[in-house]
Amino acid sequence: MLRVFWCILTRDLTLAMRRRTDILTTLFFFVIVVSLFPLGVGTERSVLAMLGPGVVWVAALLASMLALERLFAADYEDGTLEQMLLTAQPLSLLVLAKVMAHWILTGLPLVLIAPLVGMQYHLSETAIGIMMLSLLLGTPVLSLVGAIGAALTLGLRGGGILLSLLILPLYIPVLVYGAGAVQVSAIDLADTQPYLALLGAFLVAALVFAPVASSAALRISLE
Repeated sequence: MLRVFWCILTRDLTLAMRRRTDILTTLFFFVIVVSLFPLGVGTERSVLAMLGPGVVWVAALLASMLALERLFAADYEDGTLEQMLLTAQPLSLLVLAKVMAHWILTGLPLVLIAPLVGMQYHLSETAIGIMMLSLLLGTPVLSLVGAIGAALTLGLRGGGILLSLLILPLYIPVLVYGAGAVQVSAIDLADTQPYLALLGAFLVAALVFAPVASSAALRISLE
């Protein structure tokens, strides 16, 4: 099973490397949104430090949604997805590999670029560290939950709009606790523990239930 998981993961990463524009689009969108926001609200340090965590998390949320519509679409169009359904391996394992590839390509770069973004908003080193940790815990949840919506809207006309309507309400708790952890870190570092613990709980729950739900949604979409 681990061999099949690794095979699907490396396959998706290899295919993505051949379409680097999709990866760069997500990263540039995140950078542009975060960089343009200070031009609209001014350059006062206190204002930017207060708004920074929320802006970063909203930009990360929207950036992760850009590639969700294509998560299963390419395999659906060329028939690969139907072959996956016929394999002896659990479909949820294959879905988890595809979601991990999506996170490596879209979520991990956002975590790595977070320090540069934090400097734009005059965040302290502690706040930047908490922001990286919250993104590391929260962005996989966005990919896992988004995979459910991508599977449900697979093959539908106007699926991108419907996908947004389905998953945005589910993203709100991750957004609230992710941004909240960074905001309270400026007051007391100990106060961030409940926020990070909840993000960790969301991640565990998503790892357990999201691949199964996505697999069921894929079977429904292909029938």
